[in-house]
Amino acid sequence: MTEQPASQKVRIDKWLWAARFYKTRALATAAINGGKIAINHHRTKPSRQLKVGEQVTISKGPYKTTIEVMNLSDKRGPAKIAVTLYNETDESVQQRQQLSEQLKIERAATANYEGKGRPSKRKRRHIIRFTNKNSSQ
Repeated sequence: MTEQPASQKVRIDKWLWAARFYKTRALATAAINGGKIAINHHRTKPSRQLKVGEQVTISKGPYKTTIEVMNLSDKRGPAKIAVTLYNETDESVQQRQQLSEQLKIERAATANYEGKGRPSKRKRRHIIRFTNKNSSQ
């Protein structure tokens, strides 16, 4: 993995791929075009040149991660090296943990749902009788 000096610039889609936020450059490009990536709180294009020190916001599902670019690289390498390319902000870590806990609580609240799929033939007959009885009134 080639780390480049601070004066160098790398395309944002290549950097997201090299930093292992996305499996392929195509997925990174699709996320950028979809408005899921922002640099310094502004939407961007996949060809935008990224610089050291810029702040990148990545939205994946319900989670929003804010990171600061520490190093530049256009080659994908081991995860241990990819982690050195960025530093996640403390606020982002706290927000992500709070959202994770909130989602766990919501999942636990809906865990009691006993959705057993389609009604049986007998239950369907009861439903039909009930709806026909109410519609005739």
